[in-house]
Amino acid sequence: MSAQSLTSPNPLATALWPTQAESSAQAALRFIALAIIGAALLAISAKIRVPLPFTPVPMTLQTIAIMGLGAAYGMRLGLATVLLYLAIGALGMDVFTSSTADKNGLAYMMGGTGGYLVGFIIAMGVIGYFAERGWDRSIVKLFGLMLFADAIIFGLGVLWLGNLVGWDKPVLEWGLYPFVVGDLIKIALASALIPAIWTWLKRS
Repeated sequence: MSAQSLTSPNPLATALWPTQAESSAQAALRFIALAIIGAALLAISAKIRVPLPFTPVPMTLQTIAIMGLGAAYGMRLGLATVLLYLAIGALGMDVFTSSTADKNGLAYMMGGTGGYLVGFIIAMGVIGYFAERGWDRSIVKLFGLMLFADAIIFGLGVLWLGNLVGWDKPVLEWGLYPFVVGDLIKIALASALIPAIWTWLKRS
């Protein structure tokens, strides 16, 4: 691992898996491999449910996966990863939080969670863009960045849900309020983890 990869504002994946000596074919394989790994992590994190005592809605680990991958991968690889994940879901694979073997694919994606899925794309791009500019080295900057990205996810999610079911329904109670505390916990964990890995790499 070169000193330059640790000091220049590159995403964490570049420091963990440097690209300087790779051929174009090796770089492409690296890109594809990381995108597949990331898409698998998104699928797994969507299915892991952590019950919270103060809400009937369980917390999944998908937000921390989106935030962490965006910070670790950067914009281009992060966007490729989330688009691959969504493409797999569109093909009918059971990779979403509430999808099943019978309830999946494009029909599921156009349902109540559609806005959140679109938000994943924008959030990944935003986090990746600023991670490539060194924001992933600071807990404070990264926390603020992830909080902003999470607001994008929920903003689009609530707008989509409201237009789908009607604004006379308790849209905020269904699509926002039960998730706020859980997402703050996940953002705090992700924004602490990425800078901690950078610190460990510089010391090792």
